[in-house]
Amino acid sequence: MKITIGNQYDAELILVSKDLVPAAYGDIVEQLKGKNLFKGEEGEVYSYVNLSEDKTLVFLGLGEEAKVEEEILRLAAFKGAKELSKLKVQKATVSLKKHANLCYKKSTKAFAEGLYHAEYRFDKYLSKKQEFHLEEVSFGLLEGKEEKVLPGLKEMEHLMEGVFLTRNLINEPAITLTPVELAERAKEALEPLGVEVEILDRAACEALNMKAFLAVAKGSTNEPRGIIMRYKGGQDEAPLGLVGKGVTFDTGGYSIKPGPSMYTMNGDMGGSGAVIGAMKAIALNQLKKNVTAVVLATDNVISGDAYVPGDVVGSMLGKTIEIHSTDAEGRLTLADAVYYAITHEHVVEVVDVATLTGACVVALGAFNTGAFTNNEELLDKIKTAAKEAGEPLWQLPLSKEYKNLIKGDRGDLKNTGGRWGGASTAAAFIEEFVEGKPWVHLDIAGTSDIESARGYLPKGATGMPVKTLYYYVKGENKGGC
Repeated sequence: MKITIGNQYDAELILVSKDLVPAAYGDIVEQLKGKNLFKGEEGEVYSYVNLSEDKTLVFLGLGEEAKVEEEILRLAAFKGAKELSKLKVQKATVSLKKHANLCYKKSTKAFAEGLYHAEYRFDKYLSKKQEFHLEEVSFGLLEGKEEKVLPGLKEMEHLMEGVFLTRNLINEPAITLTPVELAERAKEALEPLGVEVEILDRAACEALNMKAFLAVAKGSTNEPRGIIMRYKGGQDEAPLGLVGKGVTFDTGGYSIKPGPSMYTMNGDMGGSGAVIGAMKAIALNQLKKNVTAVVLATDNVISGDAYVPGDVVGSMLGKTIEIHSTDAEGRLTLADAVYYAITHEHVVEVVDVATLTGACVVALGAFNTGAFTNNEELLDKIKTAAKEAGEPLWQLPLSKEYKNLIKGDRGDLKNTGGRWGGASTAAAFIEEFVEGKPWVHLDIAGTSDIESARGYLPKGATGMPVKTLYYYVKGENKGGC
């Protein structure tokens, strides 16, 4: 679907607040209200089709005008696009007004984002493809606003390409998305955009002493891969660092998961999918920043060669780790990944993203990403970015009490801290490998992949937190328009 400016079509999306109705449709809306068919309530949709005049009107309710926010516009656009597609409309028009409490550029971007969300589907393995009929929506903008709004619309188009790449990677089954395939897809997506992608094979990882990562990979017949992505859009400054967990399937190893818990574990590489998608959006929009992303990709399976509970393994840093659960494998891969990013790629700060703990899902459900940090200034940047993205997160504690729980007896550390506070002890484990650099850990176990569609987010991979990572790298958002 493409978004254009200024074209007029016989199908139209009409935005209606409870207390503010477009003058041209005042009489119709009053009639609808009188018949209790449409009142402009938030989330309402009403379609009017006049076959004799070949006219289609889709009314979208926004609620009270003073309470309209970007999230409401995203969802209204999503619902409107779905309705137009259901009616087999191919081209439509929408007039976008200024809402009292919103920046016009940002509200227009939010509406465009909602339209793009509506066209996403992962149907490559379906015999009958899911149809989406809407091909174009043309925006009617306020006079004199085009110059300011158009760059934002192009930015959103590119950003959603990154989100869709992430969703596609996460939704892909593990039988096809092996670590080797994930590395190849990163190259295919990013190298044409000018991103340098270096692939590390097992021998290269062994030479770097990535013992924690390779312990997880030890049981698999699928070869592990390190994926190093370097985008150089800035000057000579040190790069920002992104790290994504890349476990392409997680059985739990010998600490095996129950069968129903294993079904969605192709999505355990959600962190890597997110940073690859973010790198695509960053490169497409040519941000003036240097960014390096690191993914260490493997699966976690059972075999005669697999690591087992009770093992003591090394790490790239040199710290030794007692294995109390082979199902706490993601933090082992992240330990080497963040340490590599800091010591070999010389990132100035690092944000790691991982579907790390069920404990985070217990605490926050599927609605907020869990955030941990050793540097409140860096976390403030992430919070600002998350707010702009419409991707909620919540800071969880990381005090010394949690760090005490991961101290080992036969090794320096243990890879679990017990049943309670599991999201915090997992974060505390990763912090042991950041060498004091400013660091944020985002636990997306609840938000990366959802069991049923919610709002404009589809069942399965959501694409979170691609937008947050993008706006963090972009920076310079002081809350203005």
